Amino acid sequence: MPLYRDEAVVLRTHKLGEADRIVTMLSREHGKIRAVAKGVRRTASKFGSRLEPFMVADVQLYEGRSLDIITQAESIGSYGAEITEDYASYTAASVMVETADKITDDGGSLQQYLLLIGALRSLARREHGASLTLDSYLLRSLSIAGWAPSFVDCAVTGAPGPHTAFVVQLGGVVADDVAPPGAPRLDPATLDLLAALLAGDWPVAAASPERIRSQASGIVAAYTQFHLERSLRSLQHVDRGA
Repeated sequence: MPLYRDEAVVLRTHKLGEADRIVTMLSREHGKIRAVAKGVRRTASKFGSRLEPFMVADVQLYEGRSLDIITQAESIGSYGAEITEDYASYTAASVMVETADKITDDGGSLQQYLLLIGALRSLARREHGASLTLDSYLLRSLSIAGWAPSFVDCAVTGAPGPHTAFVVQLGGVVADDVAPPGAPRLDPATLDLLAALLAGDWPVAAASPERIRSQASGIVAAYTQFHLERSLRSLQHVDRGA
């Protein structure tokens, strides 16, 4: 069996038998990997602790027919403990890894990998509010996948903005002459926040009031789930007060 190694972030784990665990990872060079970590549930070994969700590790694997086998794991980014001790960070990180799992195919994406690592690191370090970090991650992840939303110019005609009608199904704000009847209208401050989150303009994002953040989060959630064509189970547990 061919042996290979890569850097990977753990997305989720499942129990296998009495002692093993199936680990789903997004790797830097080999895309999405599903592999077995043998014996990790029998002891409190460091090997097993390096393969928990939100952890980033240098892993060595044997290539198997259906599942690869993890033989070594060395920690690169120990974000799990810092994230799980804070509920808002934990729920935000849970949405991030679920999104990464759904939005990347088996071939993976280096950009998605690097984006996820950066977002988890930011959560662990409490660099920004957990809800803001999550919304920024979701917008950027969708953009990498080819679903970049428009918050200024019309998403249908390209007519210069600003526009206030926002239609998830059409890709963002739209001009009045193409807006469907009853299309929701967004506060200009909400659109400014959404644009800031997409661009990573943290001073603007941090200065936004709670009411604007709440409206922006609702837009991000709707836009994400529409384009993923499925619901995110972890999204309902997110603490939007952080």
